[in-house]
Amino acid sequence: MAGRGRLVPCACLGLFGVLCWVWVSFASFPDDQHPLEALDALERGAFQPQSALLGMEFASIGPYRGPGNKDRRNNKELPILLWWSGGLFPHFPGDSERIDCATSSCLVTSNRKVQLYKRTASIIFYGTDFRAYEAPLPRLRHQTWALFHEESPMNNYILSHGPGIRLFNYTATFRRESDYPLTLQWLPSLDYLLEPVVVSLEEKNRLRREGLGPVLYMQSHCDVPSDRNRYVQELMKYIQVDSYGKCLNNKPLPAHLEDTATATGEEANFMNFVARYKFHLALENGLCPDYMTEKLWRPLHQGCVPVYRGSAVVADWMPNDHSAIIVDNFPSPKALGEFLKHLDENDGEYAKYIEFKNPSRITNPRLLEALETREWGVNDMSKPNYLNGFECYVCDQENARLSAERAFRKAPKKNQQPQSKMANNSHMGCPLPSPGYGNVKDLPADDGWLQIWPQDYWQSLDQAEGLESLIRQNESDPSLLWKHIQNIAVSRARGKH
Repeated sequence: MAGRGRLVPCACLGLFGVLCWVWVSFASFPDDQHPLEALDALERGAFQPQSALLGMEFASIGPYRGPGNKDRRNNKELPILLWWSGGLFPHFPGDSERIDCATSSCLVTSNRKVQLYKRTASIIFYGTDFRAYEAPLPRLRHQTWALFHEESPMNNYILSHGPGIRLFNYTATFRRESDYPLTLQWLPSLDYLLEPVVVSLEEKNRLRREGLGPVLYMQSHCDVPSDRNRYVQELMKYIQVDSYGKCLNNKPLPAHLEDTATATGEEANFMNFVARYKFHLALENGLCPDYMTEKLWRPLHQGCVPVYRGSAVVADWMPNDHSAIIVDNFPSPKALGEFLKHLDENDGEYAKYIEFKNPSRITNPRLLEALETREWGVNDMSKPNYLNGFECYVCDQENARLSAERAFRKAPKKNQQPQSKMANNSHMGCPLPSPGYGNVKDLPADDGWLQIWPQDYWQSLDQAEGLESLIRQNESDPSLLWKHIQNIAVSRARGKH
């Protein structure tokens, strides 16, 4: 987690600049060689032609060949994609593979020995795992960088700042504006939403009469940027909330559900237990447009009503305009509590929130189209997963870029020089964390949330700018990062930054 006792939080790289930044800001190495002075901290053997590839065996994945792929090159001619986060390498077994994608083919590997090899066209990073001091420096002008980051924005706030996100040429994030959107990654299918209600309204009313609360809250991750506990504490003053897990706990879980691993999956006993509640508090750990997790989709699947706070544009993805209760639509926890009481006491009004279980009542064309057209699947063996899908996206983009560059070099008067893609804040940017309830100016100075998350957000900007400076000046030693951060801080203090 960023900002918690670590010397170096999760970091990502960034650049100011214009679209040509990739080509003019970094090392001006000749195409066929690189100065060995830049290799002090790296393995020089990676530079010997083909040497880094001799120990690798590349196999082809037949099912990924697209109908437009007529690429018949052998492995020695294909561009290489390097997964910098080896633990995310989406192939098994081994650390290298040939992929045949929609329009072209590539070699993909997690073997960092190819980092500085001329044929390594793109490096793919996992945003949560990336660390500034592990940056693959110097950045080479012939390589693009790709970002895969589907997890919470709290894991790496550097990506929410312009200098951080602009380093990447290609992105796959939860934002719909990214190059390869993962917005509905937690929604397996339309059928998942249409599953029959698990516990009938009649049964839920019977359980209510026996003392079960109308609202469920179950969290074991208590200290998060969205500060959800502060809001729930206030809400509890106005309506009964049964809180399980470690956060604001006021009810014990049954013994057979005490294993927290059970509570994070869709194990039948756990699902049946939480399905008894009319309302589920579905509060994300971070607030960012299009960041939606199982906290939202699971209650809809079960036939419960999510009381949601997270993505400010969540309504864009709901089955219809009457399927979730959005916390931010209410002026206060008191107003929300009164509304939930009203629904709890009026079966007809409550039932309107479950009508989407009838396919004819799913009226959101954006949701239907996204589920119909996405090329990757969730637990669907007939489609590639989104890791394989993204690497194929990068593969096809890189082959197109390299082809355009060759055409330009061959006939510059006839062909335009290709322009490099660059991500912007719409691909990932998330707002400054704010208190779950109340104003930040009213919080005491020793408030635990205040001491962590706003500071982490702004410190990540310093790191992004420091790393941008390091790369712009063609530094090859990541340990100099803190020197650049210090120089920026001094410049800012003098009003020159």
